[in-house]
Amino acid sequence: MRSISDEERRRLTARRHHLGGDATSTEQVARSMIGLHATDPATVYLSTLVRARDLTIPEIQADFYERRSLVRWMAMRRTLFVFPVDAVPLVQAAISTPLAERLRRQLLRRLEVNGTEPPIDGDLDAWLSDVEAGAHAALAARGDATGLQLSADEPRLRTTIKPRAKSDLPQGVTSTLLVVMSAEGQIVRGRSSGAWTTRQHRWEPVERWYPGGVPALSTEAAQVELARVWLKAFGPAPVSDLEWYMGWTKSVVRRALAGLSVVDVDLGGVPGVVLDDPAALAELDLPPEPPVATLLPTLDPTPMGWKSRDWFFGIDPADVFDTNGNIGPTLWWGGEIVGGWAIAPSGEVRVSMVADRGSEALAACERAASELQDRLGGTVVTPVFRTRLEKSLAV
Repeated sequence: MRSISDEERRRLTARRHHLGGDATSTEQVARSMIGLHATDPATVYLSTLVRARDLTIPEIQADFYERRSLVRWMAMRRTLFVFPVDAVPLVQAAISTPLAERLRRQLLRRLEVNGTEPPIDGDLDAWLSDVEAGAHAALAARGDATGLQLSADEPRLRTTIKPRAKSDLPQGVTSTLLVVMSAEGQIVRGRSSGAWTTRQHRWEPVERWYPGGVPALSTEAAQVELARVWLKAFGPAPVSDLEWYMGWTKSVVRRALAGLSVVDVDLGGVPGVVLDDPAALAELDLPPEPPVATLLPTLDPTPMGWKSRDWFFGIDPADVFDTNGNIGPTLWWGGEIVGGWAIAPSGEVRVSMVADRGSEALAACERAASELQDRLGGTVVTPVFRTRLEKSLAV
């Protein structure tokens, strides 16, 4: 069994994930890590800027709204991602369709158990399908819309789900059902309602990206292929990391891996797997490259690619995680987290190297911060999830 050190994994990650800024397009950046986390909308832009040193914010926006080469999609662990358009059918079949089925069952159960105002007569499933059809038709007629606008066109969206406990609040059907419809691949979060840092996006019909709808694939075959894509981006890794990342059960993971050719490896005393193909194995033997400094944003897909993260942490994780386990802005040197960074109210990008890696590393991190500051042009980005280190630097 081959042993792979933490240092080898860090070098491999830095190369694959373009931590040196050598990517040339938003699509290349997203594809190198399966997709970009989009819970915090600024993450998509910052994750791309630091990996593609020649891109600008307007060029990234054009990829979304003019060329439509990327799209926001609900997928792994009920998280919003950005994927290349041609990757979505695979993700939809492997992740989003099973997720949509679960979300729909949950909504139907709440309608049944809690009751609604006004009451729903007849079959709940048929009623929900009819409301979905009405909402989709209204969206197609408008071209794009907010949830409020759609509820005006399809009044049944304003149906209220009654609270079950005194501490609960009544909830409208609109937001919950639109999330179900997005997971089903009927509607898409489109153009933002303001600056590139805003969390508000208008809904658009999926036909703007896929005229005939998202192509349908076999769920089991798609899960095998998505497991292969993950190992290409994040392997070698423990099988438990794949299970966590996808949100799959152990049986689904076993079935997916059974459809692949993988090799067992030792990861510092922890069993792991790597793809058994010449390209994946040859990557492990590439000569080391000089370490690079990288500023990764909140919920960046690199640190979010694994559940077990000790091998790339050179500092106390509590410095860069919030109380709910969300990772904030991180400072990297040679594929290792060595500190954090933040943007001050003045627009200055500040870094803190918590783990001492020498004067050369510190100088490189400060240069990377200065370069990002110039590219942001004074824009102040405040992460959705604040961490101890980020807040201390942002004052």
